[in-house]
Amino acid sequence: MTISYDDFAKVDIRVGTVRAVEAFPEARKPAYKLTIDFGGEIGTKRSSAQITNHYRADALVGRQVLAVVNFPPKRIGPFTSEVLCLGLPDAEGAVVLVGPDHSVPDGSQLF
Repeated sequence: MTISYDDFAKVDIRVGTVRAVEAFPEARKPAYKLTIDFGGEIGTKRSSAQITNHYRADALVGRQVLAVVNFPPKRIGPFTSEVLCLGLPDAEGAVVLVGPDHSVPDGSQLF
């Protein structure tokens, strides 16, 4: 399927810094609850992420990640996920997060 640049431009992908990580034992698959700071324009948002295979909770704090910030909130059990963190599957299907190689200002937009 082909999309136009205008279609791509509708997806608001921003970088944010993980500020807090909590266990999410109620999730069907192992996951964390992330609190991510996207800077002044967007602020702090929360996300559920199935990334426990490759990441310890304490190692995620301070890491910058890319996320879609303009999807509507999604209820995941007792938790509301406000953004979608982006990642790629490894050879076994476990998620590897996508983020910048170097620190950039929180809220910077992918284009």
